[in-house]
Amino acid sequence: MMPARRKVRIRRLHRSELPIETIKLARFLIGKTLVHDLPHVRLSGRIVETEAYIVGDAASHAFRGLTPRNKSLFLDRGHAYVYFIYGNHYMLNISGQREGIGEGVLLRGLEPLEGIEWMQRHRHTKSLTELSRGPGRLAAAMRITRSLDGLDLCAKGPLWLGTATKPAGKIGVSVRIGITQEAHRLLRFYERGNPFVSGPKSLRV
Repeated sequence: MMPARRKVRIRRLHRSELPIETIKLARFLIGKTLVHDLPHVRLSGRIVETEAYIVGDAASHAFRGLTPRNKSLFLDRGHAYVYFIYGNHYMLNISGQREGIGEGVLLRGLEPLEGIEWMQRHRHTKSLTELSRGPGRLAAAMRITRSLDGLDLCAKGPLWLGTATKPAGKIGVSVRIGITQEAHRLLRFYERGNPFVSGPKSLRV
């Protein structure tokens, strides 16, 4: 069994600390921590890249209304919405509005903190920067699947949002990546210069 690294001091975020506005939440989450407590190890990382998806946004899974698949997006802010895409990737979103309003924040980049050896095992790579740079890699490294869909990330449970382990650096804003509809919207936020931010270099500096 691989040894787990020393635990980082992280406090679980309360829902009252999350902005009640999805775009503000997407920016707020930069520098905060995502934690997945598995039976054998804690996986954690700093959130360094997000994208917001809001009401009226044709790229949002909630654009056409509530469905059995996207119902977690309509939960109160701070719940997990996990979906499967391209036949081989899970992606993790966080609901961003009051209950009944379908908005969310896609987590696109994570800087690993704990359980790095296990993340390397999950991703079948030793390259640190390739572990969780991009939403599909992030979910694979953090062992996130549909079984976590709908989970309250502010309540006691295996997957949760935590406080920052260090202050976030300068935050950049850009167009969104990897979508065809309304990609021009300036709804992507990232920690400038962080090697775990995805996308072309021009959208990372």
